[in-house]
This record gives sequence, C-alpha cells and structure tokens, in this order.
Amino acid sequence: MVTEHNTGGASAHESGRPQSRAMLVKVRGQLPSLRPAERRIAEDLLSDPEGFARSSISETAVRAGTSTTTVVRFYRRIGYQRFKDLRHDLTQESVRERMTTHEFPAEASDIGRRDSLAQIVAKVARDETLSISDTATMLQTEELTRAVRIAAHAQRIDIFGVGASSIVSRDLQRKLARIGRTAIDWPEAHSAWTAAAVLNGDSVALAISHSGVTSDTVEFLRLARHSGATTIAITNVEDSVLAREADVVLCTAARETAFRSGALGSRIAQLMVVDCLFIGVAQTHYDASLEALRTTYQAVQSRASRPS
Repeated sequence: MVTEHNTGGASAHESGRPQSRAMLVKVRGQLPSLRPAERRIAEDLLSDPEGFARSSISETAVRAGTSTTTVVRFYRRIGYQRFKDLRHDLTQESVRERMTTHEFPAEASDIGRRDSLAQIVAKVARDETLSISDTATMLQTEELTRAVRIAAHAQRIDIFGVGASSIVSRDLQRKLARIGRTAIDWPEAHSAWTAAAVLNGDSVALAISHSGVTSDTVEFLRLARHSGATTIAITNVEDSVLAREADVVLCTAARETAFRSGALGSRIAQLMVVDCLFIGVAQTHYDASLEALRTTYQAVQSRASRPS
C-alpha cells in the first residue's frame, strides 16, 4: 500500500523570514485571493522588485492608493515582521535575476504593442529561463523524493489536468508508459472522476493545475483521496484547494504576463517538474528502464525504416 502524508512547507532564513525567491512565488500565488488594496501593493512589488525595495512604507502606500496600515498587513501576510527585511530580500532577488538573465535585454516582461519579434523572443526566453530557475529552487527535494518513491511502487498512476495542464498530463503518461509503468491520462473530467472513485491504496492519482483551484481537477483528486489512493499535486500555489487534497505537493514557480497567462507560463515549469519525476522513477528501476527505453525506441525505428 502506498501511503504518504503531506508535511511540506516553504523553507526559510534562520531569522524566520522567507527566502526572497520563495516570497516572490508566494506573492504571485496569492494574487487572486488578496484584497484589492493588497493586490495593488503586490502588483507594484512584482512589476518592479528593485524599485519597491528602494521605497518607504509611506511611498508604497501612496503608489498603491492605500494606507500604511495596509502595507504593514500585506508584508506580514507574506511572512515578514519588518519592512526592511522585505526590502533586503527584494534587493537580493533583483541582483540574482540580473545575473541569471544577463544575456537578455533588461526590459519589462510584458509584450508591448510595437515590440519586434526579436524583442518578443528575448522577453519570452527571459521569463521562461527565470521560470525554470525559480522552479528548480522552489521544488522541495524531500517532496520530490516522496513523489518518486510513491510513483515507482504504485500499481497504477492516474493523471489528470485541464487545458494546458492536460498537455503536461499526457506527456507524463507517455513517458511512464515507455518504461513499463501502468499510467493512464484521462482526457475529460467525467471519465477521470469515475476512475478516481474506484482507485485503491495501491494506486496513485496525480493532478496538475497551475492555479490549484480548477474545480474539475480538485474533484478528481478529492475522489481519489476518498477512495484510498495516494494523491500528488503539481501546482503553482502551495496552499491552494488542490494542494490541500494532496499527500504530496510539487510546486512550480511560473511567471505570468498579460500575453503569457497561466496557460502558457505554467507549461514550461510543469514540464520541468514532470521530467524530474519521470527520471526519478526511471532511476529507481535503472536497468529495467534503460532496457524498456531501448526496446520502445527500436519498435518505432524498425517501423519508421520500412519502405513505404
């Protein structure tokens, strides 16, 4: 029987402050649930972390059209007791981003009306580089280890996602099938729910949702958990509804802009997590996985090389 319990949590500084990158991910994830005034502060922070780090509490309040009390409530909500600690971490994060993306133009990520295709390529490459880099830092090794162990010993793995997440779901299913794992990607909600309802303790249900609030995906994981299956979630929001239905949560750190919303921005980060999970499972049965990959490759090549 595959059994796990969710004990995940964001890492922190020794002082108790969240790491700068963890903080930015948390702010992005909380945007939909923030009050209007707090959301304006968060959007100001995310649009220009370096500028925000140079501002006082009163200057921040004026820009957001709110009170200093709301600013204090905001930074405490994201894990800080002092505004100067938030500013310090934002400065560090700004330096890291410049170093990570030094080969790309230092431009805003949003696509402008008159941007050239060269600018669009640079902006997309910059954001996707940061999404991968942030996800690599945010992905908790302990949680990934648990997910690998669970998937490697499961009798079957049922996978479900909606929209762009369904592409990632299909990708994982095909990867696992190539190494002989019994994995099923469900194409629509009703079939996914009926399958989830009859899973058992030897099964794993894996759900993918950038927001963590997609109702069809949440219901799939809820039904699977109720039936006794071990549940895994891949999401950008660690404290989301979906995450609360999961025994193991694998967090992404996708970046979004007006043109690159969750449907686009999440996919690159989700695929990275899926690749790490798949390779971990394959490594668990190393020799058998290599043999299966060789066999499946030869099966395709032998047919492709036949004359038409």
